[in-house]
Amino acid sequence: MQNTVKRALISVSDKAGIEEFGKSLAALGIELLSTGGTHKRLVDAGVPVTEVSAHTGFPEMMNGRVKTLHPKIHGGILALRDEPTHLQSMKEHDIGSIDLVVVNLYPFEETISKPGVVRAEAIEQIDIGGPSMVRSAAKNHRFVGIVTDPGDYAKVIDELKTNDCSLTDETRARLAQKAFALTAGYDAMISRWIFEQDGGDSPYPESFSLAGTKELELRYGENPHQTAAFYRQGAIDEPCIASAEVLSGKALSYNNLVDLDAALALAKEFEEPFVCVIKHTNPCGAALGENVIEALERAWSGDPISAFGSVLAFTRKVDLACAEFLVDGNRFVEAIVAPAFDEDALALLTGKPKWGKSVRLLVTGAYGPEVRRSSDMEVRKIVGGFLLQDRDLAVETEDCFKTVSMASPSQEQLEELAFANRIAKHVKSNAIVLTKDRTVVGVGAGQMSRVDSVRLAAHKAGDRVAGSVLASDAFFPFPDGVEVAVDAGVVALVEPGGSVRDEKVIAACDAAQVPMVFTGARHFRH
Repeated sequence: MQNTVKRALISVSDKAGIEEFGKSLAALGIELLSTGGTHKRLVDAGVPVTEVSAHTGFPEMMNGRVKTLHPKIHGGILALRDEPTHLQSMKEHDIGSIDLVVVNLYPFEETISKPGVVRAEAIEQIDIGGPSMVRSAAKNHRFVGIVTDPGDYAKVIDELKTNDCSLTDETRARLAQKAFALTAGYDAMISRWIFEQDGGDSPYPESFSLAGTKELELRYGENPHQTAAFYRQGAIDEPCIASAEVLSGKALSYNNLVDLDAALALAKEFEEPFVCVIKHTNPCGAALGENVIEALERAWSGDPISAFGSVLAFTRKVDLACAEFLVDGNRFVEAIVAPAFDEDALALLTGKPKWGKSVRLLVTGAYGPEVRRSSDMEVRKIVGGFLLQDRDLAVETEDCFKTVSMASPSQEQLEELAFANRIAKHVKSNAIVLTKDRTVVGVGAGQMSRVDSVRLAAHKAGDRVAGSVLASDAFFPFPDGVEVAVDAGVVALVEPGGSVRDEKVIAACDAAQVPMVFTGARHFRH
C-alpha cells in the first residue's frame, strides 16, 4: 500500500546519526516533530523541526515523564487511514497523521551496568513514552513506518528517495518486527532486573523471557543441513565469546562458538598460566605451567592427535613462542581465544600459510575465576519449553576434601587431585580425567558406563597413566572403575561420594593402599 510520509516524529536516546537523518528527511519535504534533547540536537544542526509540546498544545511535565502520551501523538500514529470513523475523529480533534516514527529507548541496560547504580537512577531509565510510540507505530505498520535502529537510517532514506517519499509494505513489516523485538527484549531486561533486586522465595521468576540481538547468520548449524544464527544478549559484563573481538580468520561457525564457549569456561577456572585444548566441547588436553608456553606445550601433549583441528583457550597473552609452537610441523587449530596477542605472535599466526586466512583469533581482555557472574543463568532448550539453572561455579579445593580411605594423600597429591577435579567439571559425563604434574594425560568422556570412561582415559594416557591421579565427576557406582584405574597405575582418586556402594568402592582403594578423597559435589555435564 502506497502511503506517503508527510510527517515524522523523532525522539531518540541514541542520537548517533540523527542530525544527518533529520536533514535528509527535511530535504524530502517531510515535516518533523521532536522532543527534548533530540529537538535541541536537530535545531542546533539547522534542521527545521517542531517541538512536540507545540504540536500538542500541552507542555512536557513531571521532569519529562509525560510528553508524548497525548491523543495528538498516538491518534496520529494509530489512525487507520482507510477507516472513515478514524478519519472523522482526526478531523474533529485536529489530529494530524504521523507517518514515520523514529524512536529508540532510554539506556536502561547501560544504566544498570554501571558500578554502584542506585535503584532510583535505574527506575528513571525505564522508558514509557518510547515503547508506547514504538508499539503504536509497529501495530499500525500497514500505514506507519517505525525506525528503532540507527543502522536503518540510510536504507529508509534511500527507499523514500526512490519510492516517492513512501516505504514499501515489506519494509514497514520488517521494521515493525524489529520494533516489537526491541520492546520485548527491553521489557524482559527490566523484568529480570527488578526480580533480581527484590528477590523472593525462589531464585526463578514465575515468567522468564529470553531476548537477544542477532549478531550474525551462520553458514549452517551443527550440521550442514541445519540453519543457524548467533544472538547476543545484553547486560553481560563478563568477558565472554559473545563480546570477544574477532581479530582474524574465517567466519565463526556454530560448532566454533560452542567449542570456544566451552574452552573459555574451563580457562576461567584458573588464575595461573593455563591452556586448554578443546575438541567437541571436551578438553583433550589442559595444563598449568610456569609460563604460557610451558602450559601450551603440556596441554598439547595431552592428546596430540585429537588436538588437530581443536579450539584453544589461554589465560595469558599469546606470545611469539606460543605462535611458533603452534605453526610448527603439522599442527593446526580452528580457533584461539585469549586475553590478548603479542603483535609478533599475531603477525605469525595471520601470515602463516594455512593459518592466516583460516584460524579464528579472538580476544576478550583479562579474565579469571573472579569475572564469572553467578547471576547469568544457563538455558537449555527442549521441545515445548526450556530449562533454566544457575551456572556450576562451585570450586572444591584440597582444603575441603574428605579422605575416606585408610591411606592418606600427600599434599602434592591433594593439589594434583584438586587440579584434576576442576578439569573434570568441564568434561561430558560420564567423566574421568587423569592428570600428572598439573597436566591432563587422559580423558574418558560421554561413555554410558563409568568403568568404560576409566578404560578410555587409561588408554588415552598410555604409559603416562602410571603415577597419575584420577578425578570422576560423579560417584563410582561399583568398585570396578577403581580396580581398573589402580591396575592401570593410578595412585590417588577424587570423586563426590554418595553411592549406596561407597563402602565397597572405598574398600577397593584400601585393598590397593591407594588414597581416595570425597568432595561432596557432583559435576555432571550432559
